[in-house]
Amino acid sequence: MENIVHRMVEVNGIKMHVAEKGAGPVVLFLHGFPELWYSWRHQILHLSSLGYRAVAPDLRGYGDTDAPAPLTTYTCFHLVGDIVALIDSLGVDKVFLVAHDWGAILGWYLCLFRPERVKAYVSLMIPFRPFLGRNPQQKTVDIFHALYGDDYYICRFQEPGKMEAELGRVDTAYLMKNILTTRQTGPPIFPKGEYGTGFNPHTPDTLPSWLTQQDLDYYVTKFERSGFTGGLNYYRNLNINWELTAPWTGVGIENVPVKFITGSVDLLYTSPGMKEYIHNGGFKKDVPTLEEVVVQEGVGHFNNQEAAHDVANHIYDFIKKF
Repeated sequence: MENIVHRMVEVNGIKMHVAEKGAGPVVLFLHGFPELWYSWRHQILHLSSLGYRAVAPDLRGYGDTDAPAPLTTYTCFHLVGDIVALIDSLGVDKVFLVAHDWGAILGWYLCLFRPERVKAYVSLMIPFRPFLGRNPQQKTVDIFHALYGDDYYICRFQEPGKMEAELGRVDTAYLMKNILTTRQTGPPIFPKGEYGTGFNPHTPDTLPSWLTQQDLDYYVTKFERSGFTGGLNYYRNLNINWELTAPWTGVGIENVPVKFITGSVDLLYTSPGMKEYIHNGGFKKDVPTLEEVVVQEGVGHFNNQEAAHDVANHIYDFIKKF
Protein backbone atom coordinates (compact mmCIF):
# COMPACT_ATOMS: atom_id res chain seq x y z
CA MET A 1 0.00 0.00 0.00
CA GLU A 2 1.62 3.19 -1.31
CA ASN A 3 5.19 2.35 -0.32
CA ILE A 4 4.51 1.37 3.28
CA VAL A 5 7.54 -0.61 4.45
CA HIS A 6 7.05 -3.89 6.33
CA ARG A 7 9.65 -5.54 8.52
CA MET A 8 10.07 -7.87 11.47
CA VAL A 9 11.62 -6.61 14.70
CA GLU A 10 12.89 -8.60 17.69
CA VAL A 11 11.22 -7.14 20.79
CA ASN A 12 10.91 -8.52 24.30
CA GLY A 13 11.47 -12.12 23.23
CA ILE A 14 9.08 -12.14 20.25
CA LYS A 15 9.18 -11.20 16.58
CA MET A 16 6.91 -8.25 15.85
CA HIS A 17 5.62 -7.20 12.45
CA VAL A 18 5.86 -3.45 11.89
CA ALA A 19 4.50 -1.27 9.08
CA GLU A 20 5.97 2.20 8.65
CA LYS A 21 6.35 5.12 6.30
CA GLY A 22 7.99 8.51 6.38
CA ALA A 23 10.83 10.28 8.14
CA GLY A 24 10.85 12.64 11.09
CA PRO A 25 9.42 12.50 14.61
CA VAL A 26 7.90 9.08 15.31
CA VAL A 27 4.14 8.66 15.61
CA LEU A 28 3.46 5.21 17.05
CA PHE A 29 0.01 3.73 16.39
CA LEU A 30 -1.43 0.89 18.51
CA HIS A 31 -4.49 -1.01 17.28
CA GLY A 32 -7.33 -2.67 19.16
CA PHE A 33 -9.45 -5.83 19.00
CA PRO A 34 -10.00 -7.39 16.56
CA GLU A 35 -7.70 -5.29 14.40
CA LEU A 36 -4.21 -5.04 12.91
CA TRP A 37 -1.68 -2.39 11.87
CA TYR A 38 -3.96 -2.04 8.83
CA SER A 39 -6.53 -0.13 10.88
CA TRP A 40 -4.13 2.85 10.76
CA ARG A 41 -3.56 2.73 6.97
CA HIS A 42 -5.13 6.16 6.40
CA GLN A 43 -3.33 7.87 9.26
CA ILE A 44 0.01 6.36 8.22
CA LEU A 45 -0.30 7.92 4.78
CA HIS A 46 -1.55 11.25 6.13
CA LEU A 47 1.01 11.76 8.90
CA SER A 48 3.95 10.52 6.81
CA SER A 49 3.05 13.14 4.18
CA LEU A 50 3.33 15.84 6.85
CA GLY A 51 6.89 15.07 7.93
CA TYR A 52 6.40 12.30 10.48
CA ARG A 53 7.64 8.73 10.68
CA ALA A 54 4.42 6.76 11.10
CA VAL A 55 4.89 3.33 12.70
CA ALA A 56 2.17 0.74 13.31
CA PRO A 57 2.85 -2.77 14.63
CA ASP A 58 0.71 -5.86 14.78
CA LEU A 59 0.56 -6.25 18.56
CA ARG A 60 1.48 -9.47 20.36
CA GLY A 61 -0.84 -12.27 19.27
CA TYR A 62 -2.09 -10.47 16.14
CA GLY A 63 -1.41 -10.73 12.42
CA ASP A 64 2.17 -11.47 11.49
CA THR A 65 3.54 -10.88 15.00
CA ASP A 66 4.33 -13.89 17.19
CA ALA A 67 1.54 -15.26 19.36
CA PRO A 68 3.09 -17.05 22.35
CA ALA A 69 0.99 -19.95 23.60
CA PRO A 70 1.07 -19.36 27.38
CA LEU A 71 -1.89 -17.30 28.55
CA THR A 72 0.33 -15.68 31.18
CA THR A 73 2.47 -13.98 28.52
CA TYR A 74 -0.28 -11.45 27.70
CA THR A 75 -0.24 -9.35 30.89
CA CYS A 76 0.00 -5.57 30.75
CA PHE A 77 3.70 -5.85 31.66
CA HIS A 78 4.42 -8.14 28.68
CA LEU A 79 2.47 -5.92 26.30
CA VAL A 80 3.99 -2.65 27.48
CA GLY A 81 7.40 -4.34 27.45
CA ASP A 82 6.85 -5.04 23.75
CA ILE A 83 6.08 -1.38 23.09
CA VAL A 84 9.07 -0.08 25.03
CA ALA A 85 11.35 -2.48 23.17
CA LEU A 86 9.82 -1.38 19.88
CA ILE A 87 10.50 2.28 20.72
CA ASP A 88 14.10 1.35 21.55
CA SER A 89 14.42 -0.41 18.18
CA LEU A 90 13.32 2.78 16.42
CA GLY A 91 16.33 4.59 17.83
CA VAL A 92 14.36 7.33 19.59
CA ASP A 93 13.79 8.26 23.22
CA LYS A 94 10.21 9.47 22.83
CA VAL A 95 7.27 9.00 20.47
CA PHE A 96 3.95 10.61 19.80
CA LEU A 97 1.51 7.89 20.78
CA VAL A 98 -1.86 7.28 19.11
CA ALA A 99 -3.96 4.29 20.14
CA HIS A 100 -7.44 2.81 19.83
CA ASP A 101 -9.48 0.31 21.86
CA TRP A 102 -7.12 -2.24 23.48
CA GLY A 103 -4.19 -0.34 22.03
CA ALA A 104 -5.48 2.68 23.97
CA ILE A 105 -5.52 0.67 27.19
CA LEU A 106 -1.87 -0.20 26.54
CA GLY A 107 -1.25 3.46 25.77
CA TRP A 108 -2.53 4.45 29.20
CA TYR A 109 -0.35 1.80 30.80
CA LEU A 110 2.68 3.10 28.89
CA CYS A 111 1.96 6.65 30.07
CA LEU A 112 1.56 5.33 33.60
CA PHE A 113 4.67 3.12 33.68
CA ARG A 114 7.06 4.96 31.34
CA PRO A 115 5.84 8.52 30.76
CA GLU A 116 9.34 9.63 29.75
CA ARG A 117 8.92 7.67 26.49
CA VAL A 118 5.80 9.58 25.34
CA LYS A 119 5.80 13.15 23.97
CA ALA A 120 2.01 13.34 23.77
CA TYR A 121 -0.83 10.85 23.65
CA VAL A 122 -3.99 10.73 21.52
CA SER A 123 -6.39 8.12 22.89
CA LEU A 124 -9.28 6.92 20.75
CA MET A 125 -12.42 5.61 22.45
CA ILE A 126 -10.88 4.48 25.77
CA PRO A 127 -10.53 7.04 28.58
CA PHE A 128 -8.12 6.41 31.45
CA ARG A 129 -10.62 4.85 33.82
CA PRO A 130 -11.75 1.55 32.20
CA PHE A 131 -9.78 -1.63 32.91
CA LEU A 132 -6.95 0.09 34.77
CA GLY A 133 -6.10 -1.48 38.12
CA ARG A 134 -6.97 0.77 41.02
CA ASN A 135 -8.71 -1.78 43.23
CA PRO A 136 -7.08 -5.20 42.87
CA GLN A 137 -9.42 -6.65 45.48
CA GLN A 138 -12.37 -6.33 43.10
CA LYS A 139 -12.11 -8.51 40.03
CA THR A 140 -12.84 -7.00 36.63
CA VAL A 141 -15.04 -9.85 35.45
CA ASP A 142 -17.12 -9.59 38.63
CA ILE A 143 -17.79 -5.92 37.96
CA PHE A 144 -19.02 -6.57 34.43
CA HIS A 145 -21.01 -9.59 35.58
CA ALA A 146 -22.71 -7.52 38.27
CA LEU A 147 -23.58 -4.77 35.79
CA TYR A 148 -24.64 -6.83 32.81
CA GLY A 149 -25.17 -10.43 33.89
CA ASP A 150 -24.21 -13.68 32.19
CA ASP A 151 -24.78 -12.30 28.70
CA TYR A 152 -22.02 -9.70 28.89
CA TYR A 153 -19.39 -10.87 26.43
CA ILE A 154 -16.33 -10.20 28.56
CA CYS A 155 -17.49 -12.75 31.13
CA ARG A 156 -17.14 -15.49 28.54
CA PHE A 157 -13.74 -14.28 27.35
CA GLN A 158 -12.17 -15.60 30.52
CA GLU A 159 -12.26 -19.35 29.86
CA PRO A 160 -9.71 -20.39 27.18
CA GLY A 161 -11.40 -21.88 24.14
CA LYS A 162 -14.93 -20.93 25.10
CA MET A 163 -15.13 -17.66 23.22
CA GLU A 164 -13.21 -19.11 20.28
CA ALA A 165 -15.88 -21.80 19.98
CA GLU A 166 -18.65 -19.20 19.92
CA LEU A 167 -16.85 -17.07 17.34
CA GLY A 168 -16.29 -20.21 15.28
CA ARG A 169 -20.03 -20.59 14.77
CA VAL A 170 -19.85 -18.00 11.98
CA ASP A 171 -17.33 -17.56 9.21
CA THR A 172 -14.55 -15.01 9.63
CA ALA A 173 -15.79 -12.68 6.89
CA TYR A 174 -19.21 -12.36 8.52
CA LEU A 175 -17.64 -12.02 11.94
CA MET A 176 -15.34 -9.17 10.93
CA LYS A 177 -18.11 -7.32 9.08
CA ASN A 178 -20.39 -7.87 12.08
CA ILE A 179 -17.91 -6.26 14.47
CA LEU A 180 -16.44 -3.50 12.32
CA THR A 181 -19.78 -2.14 11.13
CA THR A 182 -21.64 -2.25 14.43
CA ARG A 183 -23.73 0.76 15.41
CA GLN A 184 -24.93 -0.93 18.57
CA THR A 185 -24.73 1.44 21.53
CA GLY A 186 -24.06 0.53 25.12
CA PRO A 187 -22.01 -2.45 26.32
CA PRO A 188 -21.64 -5.30 23.79
CA ILE A 189 -24.11 -7.97 24.87
CA PHE A 190 -25.21 -11.07 22.98
CA PRO A 191 -27.05 -14.25 23.97
CA LYS A 192 -24.95 -17.35 24.49
CA GLY A 193 -24.45 -19.32 21.31
CA GLU A 194 -25.90 -16.60 19.10
CA TYR A 195 -22.89 -14.48 18.29
CA GLY A 196 -23.78 -13.64 14.72
CA THR A 197 -26.92 -11.64 15.44
CA GLY A 198 -26.50 -10.64 19.06
CA PHE A 199 -23.50 -8.31 18.97
CA ASN A 200 -24.60 -6.42 15.88
CA PRO A 201 -28.18 -7.36 14.98
CA HIS A 202 -28.16 -4.81 12.15
CA THR A 203 -25.17 -6.06 10.16
CA PRO A 204 -25.57 -4.44 6.72
CA ASP A 205 -25.77 -6.46 3.53
CA THR A 206 -23.39 -4.04 1.86
CA LEU A 207 -20.23 -2.55 3.32
CA PRO A 208 -20.17 1.11 4.40
CA SER A 209 -18.22 3.53 2.23
CA TRP A 210 -15.28 3.60 4.64
CA LEU A 211 -14.72 -0.19 4.55
CA THR A 212 -14.01 -1.74 1.16
CA GLN A 213 -14.12 -5.40 0.24
CA GLN A 214 -10.33 -5.26 -0.09
CA ASP A 215 -10.10 -3.95 3.47
CA LEU A 216 -12.36 -6.69 4.78
CA ASP A 217 -10.44 -9.36 2.84
CA TYR A 218 -7.18 -8.24 4.45
CA TYR A 219 -8.57 -8.74 7.94
CA VAL A 220 -10.17 -12.04 7.02
CA THR A 221 -6.97 -13.43 5.53
CA LYS A 222 -4.92 -12.57 8.61
CA PHE A 223 -7.43 -13.76 11.21
CA GLU A 224 -8.17 -16.99 9.35
CA ARG A 225 -4.48 -17.75 9.69
CA SER A 226 -3.90 -16.57 13.25
CA GLY A 227 -7.29 -17.05 14.88
CA PHE A 228 -8.53 -14.82 17.70
CA THR A 229 -6.88 -16.43 20.73
CA GLY A 230 -4.03 -13.90 20.94
CA GLY A 231 -6.40 -10.96 21.15
CA LEU A 232 -8.77 -12.74 23.53
CA ASN A 233 -5.86 -13.43 25.86
CA TYR A 234 -5.65 -9.69 26.56
CA TYR A 235 -9.10 -9.91 28.16
CA ARG A 236 -8.20 -13.09 30.00
CA ASN A 237 -5.45 -11.22 31.83
CA LEU A 238 -7.65 -8.36 33.04
CA ASN A 239 -7.90 -9.77 36.54
CA ILE A 240 -4.17 -10.39 36.91
CA ASN A 241 -3.51 -6.90 35.48
CA TRP A 242 -5.56 -5.42 38.33
CA GLU A 243 -3.39 -7.31 40.80
CA LEU A 244 -0.11 -6.43 39.07
CA THR A 245 -0.91 -2.72 38.99
CA ALA A 246 -1.73 -2.45 42.69
CA PRO A 247 1.42 -0.28 43.24
CA TRP A 248 -0.14 2.37 40.97
CA THR A 249 -3.40 2.57 42.90
CA GLY A 250 -4.59 6.18 42.89
CA VAL A 251 -1.91 7.31 40.44
CA GLY A 252 -3.08 9.27 37.40
CA ILE A 253 -1.43 10.58 34.24
CA GLU A 254 0.42 13.77 35.13
CA ASN A 255 3.39 14.10 32.77
CA VAL A 256 1.98 13.39 29.30
CA PRO A 257 -0.22 15.83 27.32
CA VAL A 258 -3.39 14.01 26.27
CA LYS A 259 -6.15 14.40 23.69
CA PHE A 260 -9.18 12.11 23.72
CA ILE A 261 -11.36 11.34 20.69
CA THR A 262 -14.54 9.27 20.75
CA GLY A 263 -17.69 8.73 18.70
CA SER A 264 -21.15 9.74 19.84
CA VAL A 265 -22.49 6.23 19.14
CA ASP A 266 -19.45 4.33 20.39
CA LEU A 267 -20.39 1.34 22.51
CA LEU A 268 -18.19 2.41 25.44
CA TYR A 269 -19.09 6.11 25.33
CA THR A 270 -22.78 5.15 25.52
CA SER A 271 -22.25 2.66 28.38
CA PRO A 272 -23.56 3.49 31.86
CA GLY A 273 -21.65 6.24 33.63
CA MET A 274 -19.12 6.86 30.89
CA LYS A 275 -20.33 10.22 29.60
CA GLU A 276 -20.52 11.49 33.17
CA TYR A 277 -16.95 10.36 33.84
CA ILE A 278 -15.60 11.92 30.65
CA HIS A 279 -17.42 15.26 30.81
CA ASN A 280 -18.11 15.93 34.51
CA GLY A 281 -14.59 16.08 35.89
CA GLY A 282 -13.68 12.48 36.67
CA PHE A 283 -11.50 12.02 33.61
CA LYS A 284 -9.74 15.36 34.13
CA LYS A 285 -9.12 14.50 37.77
CA ASP A 286 -7.41 11.22 36.80
CA VAL A 287 -5.57 12.88 33.90
CA PRO A 288 -4.72 16.49 34.83
CA THR A 289 -2.84 16.85 31.53
CA LEU A 290 -5.98 16.14 29.49
CA GLU A 291 -6.13 19.05 27.06
CA GLU A 292 -9.07 18.27 24.82
CA VAL A 293 -12.04 15.92 24.44
CA VAL A 294 -13.53 15.46 20.97
CA VAL A 295 -16.86 13.70 20.35
CA GLN A 296 -17.41 12.88 16.68
CA GLU A 297 -21.12 13.09 15.99
CA GLY A 298 -22.67 9.94 14.51
CA VAL A 299 -19.41 7.99 14.58
CA GLY A 300 -19.13 4.45 15.98
CA HIS A 301 -16.37 2.51 17.70
CA PHE A 302 -13.88 2.18 14.85
CA ASN A 303 -13.47 5.89 14.30
CA ASN A 304 -9.90 5.59 12.99
CA GLN A 305 -11.45 3.90 9.95
CA GLU A 306 -14.97 5.34 9.80
CA ALA A 307 -13.83 8.95 10.24
CA ALA A 308 -10.25 8.42 9.12
CA HIS A 309 -9.53 11.86 7.67
CA ASP A 310 -11.07 13.70 10.62
CA VAL A 311 -9.09 11.57 13.08
CA ALA A 312 -5.87 12.18 11.14
CA ASN A 313 -6.45 15.94 11.23
CA HIS A 314 -7.16 15.85 14.96
CA ILE A 315 -3.94 13.94 15.55
CA TYR A 316 -1.87 16.38 13.51
CA ASP A 317 -3.47 19.46 15.06
CA PHE A 318 -2.50 18.15 18.50
CA ILE A 319 1.01 16.77 17.99
CA LYS A 320 2.24 19.68 15.85
CA LYS A 321 2.25 21.81 19.02
CA PHE A 322 5.06 19.81 20.59
